[in-house]
Amino acid sequence: MAKKRSFEEALVRLEEIVLILEQGDTPLEEAIEVFDEGMQLASQCARQLEDAERKLKKLVKSESGFQLELLGTDAEEF
Repeated sequence: MAKKRSFEEALVRLEEIVLILEQGDTPLEEAIEVFDEGMQLASQCARQLEDAERKLKKLVKSESGFQLELLGTDAEEF
């Protein structure tokens, strides 16, 4: 199993993997291993983004009921 990387480290490694595979001169077995690593990293990044989004949401009561709102949206208006 691949080691757990930070989001930024995973993105850097994904960029490296794309370059390796785009070159087209990697032996098939190695290309498959690198591709598999890339898929695992992409899944890890997606999970980390989903977790971050979940942490940034809050439940807000409005006239029509409750709704989810992203935290920090007011800061973007400045």
